[in-house]
Amino acid sequence: MVNTERIDCKIPATCAGLRLDQALAELLPSYSRNRLQQWLRAGQLRVDGQIRRSRDRVTGGETVSGELLLTVETTAIAQDIPLICCYEDADLLVINKPAGLVVHPAVGNRDGTLVNALLHHYPELAHLPRAGLVHRLDKETTGLLVVARSLRAHTALVAQLQERQIERDYLAVVNGLPVTGGVVNAPVGRHPVDRQRMAVTPGGKPAVTHYRVVRRFRAHTLLQVRLETGRTHQIRVHLAHNRLPLLGDPVYGGRMRIPPGASPRCIEAIQQFRRQALHAGRLALTHPVRDERLEWRAELPPDLTELLAILTDDAEGRHG
Repeated sequence: MVNTERIDCKIPATCAGLRLDQALAELLPSYSRNRLQQWLRAGQLRVDGQIRRSRDRVTGGETVSGELLLTVETTAIAQDIPLICCYEDADLLVINKPAGLVVHPAVGNRDGTLVNALLHHYPELAHLPRAGLVHRLDKETTGLLVVARSLRAHTALVAQLQERQIERDYLAVVNGLPVTGGVVNAPVGRHPVDRQRMAVTPGGKPAVTHYRVVRRFRAHTLLQVRLETGRTHQIRVHLAHNRLPLLGDPVYGGRMRIPPGASPRCIEAIQQFRRQALHAGRLALTHPVRDERLEWRAELPPDLTELLAILTDDAEGRHG
């Protein structure tokens, strides 16, 4: 199964002096250097209308264009899994992901994932890296994800993400009562002992998380969180590092907090919330083709809405 797609883009001035294949890796980061070299050798990618070698140096400003032969990029199978689509056009999708849905197939989750669902509803995504997914959410995190439907959209959205032009705002319920908001600027990488976890570690990748207080309860706080970078488990790790672990987080949550004198209803709600209380509620980006700024919001899921209602009742002395 093959497909073709037209691409036209300019090599930025920041790539001046690089090999052509290195510059293309900056423009098309989802594709391997080997794949880019194949397209150059086949003449599918041309620079200012000319066939160029991978090792040729660029000066910046050159136009790269071509009709690319796209092959299937994923071995995942299509599965008829329902999707909540908040927006759809020829270039992108915005999906509202429920709790419990894994984004990418992996060991232990070979099927039943968002990728499997996307391939059923939008078969053309098989030709794109990661089925068009530009970023991800953890299995138990709810909310908004953007998916590219074309190579040009994927390239543009990945560039926006790298340049921190995509705004991703979350609502999080944390254990603890911070006096004010703050910024966590700390590298995130694999835990030095438990390789299944992430941690703030000197050898990690740069990571920045902003947060502000929305509402304080008696032992918990509702925060608005904005990602500046997008490392694995970043919000969960950064907030736990600041002694504000997410309520219900089975990995980084730490000790459960129960307000003194809480009602049985409040105690049960806290104890029975078995996933991280985290929701990607707002997404804003520039449309990859129309150059129009767009924004979407997703309402809180029912379990998080109910939790917040119970914490509010507790904070206001309503224990019925």
